[in-house]
Amino acid sequence: MGIFIHLQASCLHTGASLVRGEWTMSLQMDGQLSMLAHFQRQFIRTRASQGFTLIELLVVIAIIALLIGILLPSLGAARESGRQLKCAANLRAVGQGVTNYTVVYRSFPAAYLYAAESDPSSFAWRIEDQRGTDPQNGYIHWSYFLFNDGQVPEDAFECASVPNGGAPRTNPGSNPEDWEVGQEGLGGSQANPGNTPIDRQVKRTAFAGNDALFPRNKFFKEPGDPGRVNRFVDTSLVDGSARGASATILGTEFAYGVNWQSVRDPGTDGAPNRIKSHRPITPFTRPGTPASNPTSAPVSASGGATWRYPDITASTWRQTKFTKDAPEGLITNAFSGLMSVGRHHSGKDEVGGSANFVFVDGHVENSFVTQTIRKRQWGDKFWSVSGDNVVDQVTPENR
Repeated sequence: MGIFIHLQASCLHTGASLVRGEWTMSLQMDGQLSMLAHFQRQFIRTRASQGFTLIELLVVIAIIALLIGILLPSLGAARESGRQLKCAANLRAVGQGVTNYTVVYRSFPAAYLYAAESDPSSFAWRIEDQRGTDPQNGYIHWSYFLFNDGQVPEDAFECASVPNGGAPRTNPGSNPEDWEVGQEGLGGSQANPGNTPIDRQVKRTAFAGNDALFPRNKFFKEPGDPGRVNRFVDTSLVDGSARGASATILGTEFAYGVNWQSVRDPGTDGAPNRIKSHRPITPFTRPGTPASNPTSAPVSASGGATWRYPDITASTWRQTKFTKDAPEGLITNAFSGLMSVGRHHSGKDEVGGSANFVFVDGHVENSFVTQTIRKRQWGDKFWSVSGDNVVDQVTPENR
């Protein structure tokens, strides 16, 4: 049997762009065309009645499973990339809110203050009330000043990459839904809120300010303190510094641990599950002074650089490696407050993933906390603390 197939195509093109294709096919067979057609019809009817074999089905299933295995990680990475970009956009909006605030007041807002009144809509405060350790009327968080004066939407403080968008208020008030599981507050808990005061703070915040710029409320020398106090930071100090506004971090993201254990304070007497979301992140250390209490540092008369960046070569730093499973109490860690910087975005260095950082000039970068230490991007001075406040710009690993 011999088969000869001849294909010929002709195409006509007109001015109206009309195209006509014409195909011809000729078959020459040695007298057995009818028999071949008969066997072909029989074969098609047989395959149609039998369907796919088991092996063919398994091959198809294996191919589908392989495609799913290839596509799912890519889809997951794409979703996380979208969340990261949204988080960065929110942090940029917060940075713009701080800029609006500083244009009016010429200084950065306080990280927190003690409220003068119990009315949750009031953000009145008195300098003489900023004593002690527990605010009877709740905290006034820096986000509240932006929410009113900076006109930043409340959800701008949230990040979709972490559960519930961020950490709850330190004192969430009487609504149990505003509390984190197991959380304790001033005079109440998630199980029994009671008459817990409500902080003037957004319901959820994924972001924290730089302690060197956002002062705490320790404006008075407490008994036993060496004489240091907090003070408001004029923006011109940062603008005129060696690094300037474009190279000084304004704020970043909190590290996330289960039920926000990363910002819990396990050392709080009688309430080990109190969340300290009102706290800023302390970037500098000083020998003999816990990073969680910078105003307790002795005052030096030498005038030298007495504050330092944390030693990232130390085992204490390198052993704390995590992404979305941060250990408890990082916000009050005695080694370095930078332990509590987020590491839940894409990428990886020696201690975890990346985070978003907003700078004083308003731009946002995605980087690693270790990298920000190497670049010394947290400032030239501990501006919010009185006394000698120059920061040694030589990191420990380069000594």
